[in-house]
Amino acid sequence: MIFHGRETGKLRLVGATGEPVAPPAPDDAPLLQVASLSKRFGEQVALDDVSFAVREGEVLGLIGPNGAGKTTLLEAMAGLIPADAGEVSWRNTTVAPARRREVMFYVPDGIRPYGDQHVARVLSFMAGVYGRTQDDTASAVARVGLHPVLAQRVAALSKGFHRRLMLALGMLAPHPLLLMDEPFDGLDLKQTRAMMTVLRGEAARGRTLLLSIHQLTGAERICDRFVLISAGKVRGAGTLGELRARVGAPEAGLEEVFLALA
Repeated sequence: MIFHGRETGKLRLVGATGEPVAPPAPDDAPLLQVASLSKRFGEQVALDDVSFAVREGEVLGLIGPNGAGKTTLLEAMAGLIPADAGEVSWRNTTVAPARRREVMFYVPDGIRPYGDQHVARVLSFMAGVYGRTQDDTASAVARVGLHPVLAQRVAALSKGFHRRLMLALGMLAPHPLLLMDEPFDGLDLKQTRAMMTVLRGEAARGRTLLLSIHQLTGAERICDRFVLISAGKVRGAGTLGELRARVGAPEAGLEEVFLALA
């Protein structure tokens, strides 16, 4: 299931004696590190030795076409499916899959939770789970524009309004890292730009966002850095300027950079 725990992001580590252990991490340590993550489905290689870092407070774009392995990567990171190899670390401490729900919240694409419930009821339930106030819920509803459909059942929502609902649920979750699979899918250009503003606001409030995106133009507008993935492999990572330097094309857009590396 996608709704992960009631923790606020403080990972409690326990030593051999049963006492809590909290080793200090260097100031420049990444918030989250993915190291050599691999996954196969039979003979198909979905993830091939994937490694990258997520920095605190950034919007990191996971960029690649459909079928590149983005959803599998997010699900493996969140501990929803087992990886065949590799590890995920939080502030330099390896985190077992079952513990990752304490620090990250995953908003998937294509899943409609509580389809028989009204939108307002689902939001109220999630707010109660995470100790959010009515003002918090009202703010999330206003920011994503859910007022017209609060009385509708989730199963009856259009794809665009469903994406807005999922964004609102992500905002109500308190986890410091938000993983979102194709957050702009189903939105028109105006709605996409509005949601980008909302997500940049979440980052400005101190949250870290990892967004799986296949629309490259939109990704350039919202992301601070990019991880380019194709056929289950990381082809490049960095800011757009760093990726341009790597391919020797100082004026290239993200699409041209991706094609050069992939």
